[in-house]
Amino acid sequence: MYALTLTAELNGVTNLRPKDNAESPFWYTFTVQCTSCREVHGKPIAVSRFETNELSGSRGEANFVWKCKNCKRESSCSIKTAPKAYEQNEPPKQQSILEFDCRGLEFTSFSPEGEWLADGIDSNTKFEGIDALQEGEWFDYDEKASDEVSIKELKWDIKRA
Repeated sequence: MYALTLTAELNGVTNLRPKDNAESPFWYTFTVQCTSCREVHGKPIAVSRFETNELSGSRGEANFVWKCKNCKRESSCSIKTAPKAYEQNEPPKQQSILEFDCRGLEFTSFSPEGEWLADGIDSNTKFEGIDALQEGEWFDYDEKASDEVSIKELKWDIKRA
């Protein structure tokens, strides 16, 4: 089992999470590496927890199934949990966002492409459409709190859970 973790500086907002539901699935974007031959796939791949693919030989299904072009081995990954919201902390603390089980492959990096959500700490304002996280920071204004809000210093990591 692996976990996607995040450490970030949240100012005025909390509960940062991907917009990920059956009607609007989030596509988690990773760089993938074969654990057999260590070949890195040339392009980032996207995985949704709502999509399943058959494993060859009727061995079940997984959210992502991949055949390495170099060694021809089939590998798979399944997302095991719904995403957890990242809560604001002072100082910022590393928190697990997503857990997944990889067989024959490793995710080596993550790109936060897609729509994210957050809540105002004091105002409970719902911030939607946060889509600039791959640029490393996001700024907005919370009308109810009369204050600027931001997400900065994002550090994504993939570790053994």
